[in-house]
Amino acid sequence: MVLEFLQGLSQMQIIGELTVLSLLIGGIIMAIGTIIAKIAKLLFHKYYAPTLPKDTAQNISKLIYFGIIIISFFVFTSSQGIDFSGLAVAGGIFAVVIGFATQSVVSNLISGLFLMIEKPVKHGDTIQIPDMGISGTLLDIATFSSRVRKFDGTVIRIPNEKFFTSNIRSLSTSTVRRADIMVGIAYKDDIDNAISVIKKEIQITMPFVLSIPEPEFRVEELGDSSVNIQVLVWHPKDDWSQAQPILLTTVKRALDKSGIEIPFPQRVIWKAKD
Repeated sequence: MVLEFLQGLSQMQIIGELTVLSLLIGGIIMAIGTIIAKIAKLLFHKYYAPTLPKDTAQNISKLIYFGIIIISFFVFTSSQGIDFSGLAVAGGIFAVVIGFATQSVVSNLISGLFLMIEKPVKHGDTIQIPDMGISGTLLDIATFSSRVRKFDGTVIRIPNEKFFTSNIRSLSTSTVRRADIMVGIAYKDDIDNAISVIKKEIQITMPFVLSIPEPEFRVEELGDSSVNIQVLVWHPKDDWSQAQPILLTTVKRALDKSGIEIPFPQRVIWKAKD
């Protein structure tokens, strides 16, 4: 009965030499291929993905899954003797047309591959893209685009072509960072005394500041109303978001305690005589 049923299905033609039986066999092949693809994906995530960057693992996982699906499809077509030569020429022409229409898509794909190979930054890094005015945490580098969570909590999607060709500043690669501010003191105040009180206040209120290299003080400019001193301190990268505002507060407090003036801009106005 089963053989007769299968023979009947083999005689029921759909298109050309494609029969109901061959279509059924194709469905079985595709189902088995899908199962194998899912198993391969699970094994990859279990044994290999943990050793790779998150975004790279995701893209390899997709490549494995869809690659097995495509191979299953070609196994089905070759087993049924389906000839695609007639479609090859039309497909080639169509591919050329699509290629011109999807240049940016291909460019984003290639740029994504280069980013995954070069790895200028990785998942979780804090980055700046000065060309676009974007700062935040890199979430992932996908096939066609990358996502960055900005400091205001919003997530921005950046095409890989623009991401790859932009200047990317990593704020997480180095273990230490430097914070610096400029402060002006009055001409009547002693420069060495001002530097000394600022340095002592930094040691008291900013314990995370490194002693080696030690805080640095530079007299940068004799301005119109003040002597401008640049204060530079090194600190662990994890404290970068707090170091700058705390440094400003610390310098202001130190100068206030010592009675050292931070002068306002001053202008001398001469009134013309009649």
